Amino acid sequence: MLALHEALCFLRAYPDDAALLARVIRELERFALRPDLRRLRDELVDSGIAGTGIHFPFHWVTARWLTQRWPGALRVDQAAIGERERERFEQLFPLLLPEAEWPDFELGLGPAEWLRRAKGPDETDAELLIGRVARLRAAPRVREALFHDLGLPLILEPGPDTPNRTSAWHALGPPVFQTRSLSRARPTLRQVVRRRPRSVVGVSAREGQRLIELGREALLARGRDLDGMVYASRDDVRVIDAGDGLTLACWGLLPEHRALVESIYVFLLLKNGVPIGYYQAAVLFGSAELNYHVFPSFRGVEAAEVYARALGVVRHLFGCDAFSVHPYQLGHGNPDALAAGAFWFYRKLGFAPENPRVVAELAREERRLAKSPRHRSSPAVLARLASDYLFFYLGRRRDDVGSKLVLSRFSLAVTDLLARFGAARERGLAELAREAARLTGTRLAALGAGERLAFERWAPLILALPGVEAWTLAERRALGRVARAKGGSSEDEFVRRLDAHRRARRALLALAR
Repeated sequence: MLALHEALCFLRAYPDDAALLARVIRELERFALRPDLRRLRDELVDSGIAGTGIHFPFHWVTARWLTQRWPGALRVDQAAIGERERERFEQLFPLLLPEAEWPDFELGLGPAEWLRRAKGPDETDAELLIGRVARLRAAPRVREALFHDLGLPLILEPGPDTPNRTSAWHALGPPVFQTRSLSRARPTLRQVVRRRPRSVVGVSAREGQRLIELGREALLARGRDLDGMVYASRDDVRVIDAGDGLTLACWGLLPEHRALVESIYVFLLLKNGVPIGYYQAAVLFGSAELNYHVFPSFRGVEAAEVYARALGVVRHLFGCDAFSVHPYQLGHGNPDALAAGAFWFYRKLGFAPENPRVVAELAREERRLAKSPRHRSSPAVLARLASDYLFFYLGRRRDDVGSKLVLSRFSLAVTDLLARFGAARERGLAELAREAARLTGTRLAALGAGERLAFERWAPLILALPGVEAWTLAERRALGRVARAKGGSSEDEFVRRLDAHRRARRALLALAR
């Protein structure tokens, strides 16, 4: 059953011709109605197949979205509540209720009974919890943390259009048929990365929302959740045609959820409109760290070519000429990537380590491979190779790439400045924003909501930059425009302005080192 489903999903992404595509679509559209699926539903739970349930510790924002989008489908998995979850429930559930009904757990009632008695007649137990958390007079981060700490296991019951892999598709253009054998060839990365995509088109907020939800549902159907999709901005979505039926939907984050200095963009990979994977690019100083994932059904074919085009899109959009891969992607703390030998996928494309210990390990292993082409790296060797970043440069090797910097030092510099205000952090932020505005010639009253939020967050960082008071007036005003751009409808302008401000770049690098 599962193998048939995966074959159909693959053929929808890589159809031979129109007749086959039409037949595949018919089979997928009625897959949830198959008698054998109903019979095997319990065995196929968490498969993401239409008509099956999903068990997952959903993020607070995601859980709330699910209850709003599919009322009655989300509930607490009572059978999976253990002693740890029960203890958390007893500690945190009272905080969600009025004082008059403070629950007495000495009555011997467990979470299932308390939730059954407390919920309304037209809501599930999960909807009760989510509704009560939503009504707390607390900052969003506090709600998210409380819901996370509550930690109750949840089930999304299947419905006609609940998130699934079976029907995941979005019309982006006419299908491109597979008229030749699928290639496993390894491209010349430098050539492919320099190739421009066929088109880059901004889309409406409505279309952007559809693409974001397609990405969210594609991940949920595979037991995944990603902040870059949870906090995506529908006003900053583009569709990139990379050729041969490969399309990328790219979006940035809402201003209130953006990183302080890096710019985070998420890309959904679509083959003939079918989600086949995703990646996240953290962009800074003309470099990008990519966290890349292809869904299991679509691995093994065109893998290197698709990855090369993905890098090319990031280069085209943000002017990056340096790329890095996090150790987790290579197998560090990631058994699946380690077992798959992910290190060698990147190495054979031209990525290289810079940590002397890993460089020496790689040299020894490549000598073994040269002596015996049948040699395979042991798990222990792969673990050592995967213990640090890999890098790829289109130009010269450099040290001012995001992955080599300690970005948390920016926040530490902010902490050092705010420390003089003690607990009165909010007053401190307001005072520092006014001071930074005077320094940069910025009129706070003239800023839009997103720009003002970004400038206020950047204000302590501006004042922490070494020697900033001695900069020219033009340099300080340009710095103010950099900070404001962080809160624009898109972070593109921020990326361009920061890269162009050489003095700000040098000062930030001094802080980060």
